Amino acid sequence: MTNKIKTMLQIRRMLQLTAEGKSERRISKVLNVSRPTVRTYLERLRESGKNMDELLKMKDEELVEISYNQTYQKKKSNRFEELQKRFPSFISDLNSKKGTTRQLLWTEYYSEVEQGYGYTQFCEHFSNYLQRNNTVMHFEHKPGEILQFDFAGAKTSYTDQTTGEIVECPVLVCVLPFSGYTYAEALPSQMQPHLIGGLNRCLEYFGGVPQAVKSDNLKQMVKKSCRYEPSFTDLFDYWTEHYNTTLLTARVRKPRDKPSVENTVRIAYLRLYAPLRNIVFHSIDEINKAFLRQLDIHNKTNFQKKTYSRYDLFIESEKSLLKPIPTEEFTIKHLANAKVQRNYHVLLGEDYHYYSVQHIHVGKQTRIVYDSDTVEIYLDMKRIAIHKRNYKRYDYSTLPEHRSEKHRRYMESRGWDTDYFLNQASVIGPKTLEVFKKILSSKYFPEQTFNSCKGILRLKEQYGSVRLEAACNRALYGHKFNYGTLKNILKNNLDKQPIFIQEELFKPPTHDNIRGAQAFN
Repeated sequence: MTNKIKTMLQIRRMLQLTAEGKSERRISKVLNVSRPTVRTYLERLRESGKNMDELLKMKDEELVEISYNQTYQKKKSNRFEELQKRFPSFISDLNSKKGTTRQLLWTEYYSEVEQGYGYTQFCEHFSNYLQRNNTVMHFEHKPGEILQFDFAGAKTSYTDQTTGEIVECPVLVCVLPFSGYTYAEALPSQMQPHLIGGLNRCLEYFGGVPQAVKSDNLKQMVKKSCRYEPSFTDLFDYWTEHYNTTLLTARVRKPRDKPSVENTVRIAYLRLYAPLRNIVFHSIDEINKAFLRQLDIHNKTNFQKKTYSRYDLFIESEKSLLKPIPTEEFTIKHLANAKVQRNYHVLLGEDYHYYSVQHIHVGKQTRIVYDSDTVEIYLDMKRIAIHKRNYKRYDYSTLPEHRSEKHRRYMESRGWDTDYFLNQASVIGPKTLEVFKKILSSKYFPEQTFNSCKGILRLKEQYGSVRLEAACNRALYGHKFNYGTLKNILKNNLDKQPIFIQEELFKPPTHDNIRGAQAFN
């Protein structure tokens, strides 16, 4: 007898045919059941002590107790239960251990269990178990509650007109599960900046922000996957904060946690890929313009057997419940960690450019937040410096206020030039300015006189501008102009003494016999 239990209809037909005097061979042919099976069931029925007419009058529940012999059932149940206990480990091995097959699992099972199932019955029971445990649940989505997105398995492509190269592009598919309102876009890559840009344009297309955004455990957005508390990348944390929404992830290897977008990807193949299959595109922009046209058709096509479309349902019941999009566009900010070096600068490795912080932070670990225009440096969540981004490699961006006092003085000295000292002298007075001009012009290289000028300016701090101006006035009657001359005048208080001009004791006469310099050329 086979392991498959016969139906109550078949058993009653056996009783009817037996009551009519039909043989087991005849009953076997009529019911298409093996003779041993017919014999087994009839033996069970006769063992009840009732005749055929009495058995035919019994209800199905009563006839079950007689027909399905408990001894057989117990034997079958024990063997089946023994096999069923092994199914979870079989599934685990098939999913996680490469090279594992049903044939191998059955071979191991059959060698361990006495009178175990044959391979055919083993596979049948295993398939039935998988089918029973592969049921799906129907989700009821609230309007404006969630956005699901994923990348389509099949990519689209365009042909580069310059090189003739076929460039493949991943396709981002987004859907609002309640209305089924759909958005799709071809991206240059699946990298974070392109994914963020695609999601930004998706929200613009929908005209609002849902309460939550859900996807797989994409490495672009999930730093550490966890069923209960996944950890997201810093960039996506900033993105959710900007749009005031929440990130959710499906369980690892559980695509049915987001069935709406899985089904929408399938529909995208039918409504977007298929109609555009014979068109040769030459840029990603051409692809996305064609996608938008097809999306408009798709979203405005009525559901099957319904009088409204995805667009109608979205406009009527969902759009008003979406949160408004922020007025400022989300700017992608990148993060980096850097230690403050001895020269009180941190290195932004992407550009290999150095940015300054206060010199008191030397040796501390900082966090750099930067975008295409700005570089911000944080220490313990507090911003300690902000710079305009500079893309010049191996260069330094330094703010003067970040330097120590000693270094500021030194940099001031490096910044001296002729105009600087003349401006400082003009503030003190005209005589001082005249002296500075004579000092600066006294050397072939003006830089050689800068220290002398610096010393004179310090005399102002010691003696004041009035006395320095008077000292310069007195110095102009002489022939030597330097720091030492002015220092001696001030030190000896000569600037407070009246100036006596001594007349020349001898003056050569003026006559035509004296030759000038031109006579010696």
